[in-house]
Amino acid sequence: MRGRELRGELDAFLAETEPELVAFRRDLHMHPELAFAEYRTTQRIADRLTAAGLTPLILPRGTGVICDVGSGDGPTVALRADIDALPLQDEKDVPYHSTVAGACHACGHDVHTTVLLGTSLFLAQQAAAGLLPGRVRLIFQPAEELPGGALEVMAQGGISGVDRIFGLHCDPRVDVGQLGLRSGPITSACDKLVVRVSGPGGHTARPHLTADLVFALAKILTELPAALSRRVDPRSSLSLVWGKVQAGSAANAIPDDGVAEGTVRCLDENAWHAAPDLIKSLLESVAGAYGVEATMDYTRGVPPVVNDEVSVEMLAEAAERALGAGAVVPTQQSLGGEDFAWYLESIPGAFARLGTRSPDGVTYDIHQGTFDVDEKAISMGVRVMAATALTALWDVGPLDSITSAMA
Repeated sequence: MRGRELRGELDAFLAETEPELVAFRRDLHMHPELAFAEYRTTQRIADRLTAAGLTPLILPRGTGVICDVGSGDGPTVALRADIDALPLQDEKDVPYHSTVAGACHACGHDVHTTVLLGTSLFLAQQAAAGLLPGRVRLIFQPAEELPGGALEVMAQGGISGVDRIFGLHCDPRVDVGQLGLRSGPITSACDKLVVRVSGPGGHTARPHLTADLVFALAKILTELPAALSRRVDPRSSLSLVWGKVQAGSAANAIPDDGVAEGTVRCLDENAWHAAPDLIKSLLESVAGAYGVEATMDYTRGVPPVVNDEVSVEMLAEAAERALGAGAVVPTQQSLGGEDFAWYLESIPGAFARLGTRSPDGVTYDIHQGTFDVDEKAISMGVRVMAATALTALWDVGPLDSITSAMA
């Protein structure tokens, strides 16, 4: 088994390819594209894969790429990266500042894409030399931020025949050279809730002749989250947080309608499935007490990402040997949503946190216009993803065939 030479081959590959990968990431960073509009990004990926001798397939909408490497009779492993940007203004003073007003890669998807591209080029070399014991499916997914891109990939058969799937996400709280791992849930479900209330309005001097709608809406805003905390196991962390409230236009007039919008997040899959009916019941109870009509629109987002234990072990073994002892660090479950969860409802896999912070450096948090990474994270990500794919393909226990080489 050629695994004993893997570390040396990755060293040689990255010594030659890392400058290209950094340039590729910076190009994507300068030209961010929002969900389902990633046409330039898609073409750049497809062109580079084609140049490497691969046969990429662009998804029907024109954004997103699926490409297989290898054609062996062994298992099929999928690696996924998301390619879309956020509708935020880039606030950094760097040469690769976004050239698109109101859009930037503030969540690190340009890094994810570049890591998967680099991994693809390395695995293509392995396949060309007849050294890939199976097939690796590369998924460059559109529209994670929408979300919905994962469902688009699945609708096109993107995980058909896949045995395991792996992905990673930039984590600015973790140093470069480290990988955050967790078995079980690692992200939260995230749904959107819109509540509309209506009732007879009137003069603020005579609230008893009205539904006093603003007061009733305020009760809904406070009592709904409070009631949820008493009706659901606290270990599930079912959370309702309001982000937008509108009612009325004059200080001395009680309006006849109002609206509140918020997000529902949950760490437990069972509680997530039960949340809409429970919230509807609580809403009707509170609204009825104050004589207003209340309706709700509950929009499902994504379920929690629940990491498969065996897949996490594969990631851990690969990271320890590709990055060195002590590379794997524990990570907390996040209340953020991630549509990688949809894949894991169908096939086993795992999602990891890639360290992007310079040791002792500044933490640039995601979803902010100042977000940036230590670009050494790109080569670290390639090492982890390549080693993980090969580990899963060999499927002989935790790197039994390559331990001697990469220890």
